[in-house]
Amino acid sequence: LEEVGRYFGVTRERVRQIEAKALRKLRHPTRSRQLRGFVE
Repeated sequence: LEEVGRYFGVTRERVRQIEAKALRKLRHPTRSRQLRGFVE
């Protein structure tokens, strides 16, 4: 996380927050259906 933070100029904590938010979005049922086509 620290390396990613340095690359984008944000704190390690902010990177963690962005990661958590992205994972929550990916787990959402509507988005899961939309992404399923790409995975198969």
